[in-house]
Amino acid sequence: MKLLDTALDLLFPPKCPFCRRVLDREEVCPKCRETLPWTGEETGLRTGPDGLSCAAPLFYEGTVRDALLRLKFHGASHLARPLGGLIAQCAAERWCGAFDAVTWVPVGPKRLRQRGYDQARLLAESACRRWDTEPEAMLVKRLDNPAQSGLDGAAARRANVLGVYDLAPGARVRGRRILLIDDICTTGATLTECVRTLKDGGAADVVCAAAALTRGEKDGPETA
Repeated sequence: MKLLDTALDLLFPPKCPFCRRVLDREEVCPKCRETLPWTGEETGLRTGPDGLSCAAPLFYEGTVRDALLRLKFHGASHLARPLGGLIAQCAAERWCGAFDAVTWVPVGPKRLRQRGYDQARLLAESACRRWDTEPEAMLVKRLDNPAQSGLDGAAARRANVLGVYDLAPGARVRGRRILLIDDICTTGATLTECVRTLKDGGAADVVCAAAALTRGEKDGPETA
């Protein structure tokens, strides 16, 4: 895998996922590292009443939002590599020793056909590459429900994902401590439903990580 990455870097020099400057070795350029909306220790964790605990390195705004929209909707699958690296660093710092397996929030079959890839799976694969391991498919999305981004309010989002996910056939879940990866955490409804499905399947614990969180009121105003 490392030889393949080296060859791809020679053919297609890596660029900062946020400002698109060509890079040498770093996956984020120095200027963006200084100006990105990092969540920080106090605001980088979203929790919920149903056992949700999701860590993320960035807030979902400005160039972070642009990068994730390009990854999710505009075919920029190469952005999973640097963004997955940021997730890996965040998860290692926040959840060190708390998980022994990694999975992701899957897209449904219709959206997988439309996009040609599952962005959360690519992020999980990129993160796992830093740990010399591989993510495991533990969940399947059995329904193509309406996109969460088109719904207003936490209640509508919770109702939209209720019962949408099942355990993947042959998934080894029972007794394991799982890191669940997604791209964005907004209200946490999707992650909460996936956590519930994994715990109902016997998981000992589930913690979550995403590339970005939307800001809550206590986190202060968004930046441009």
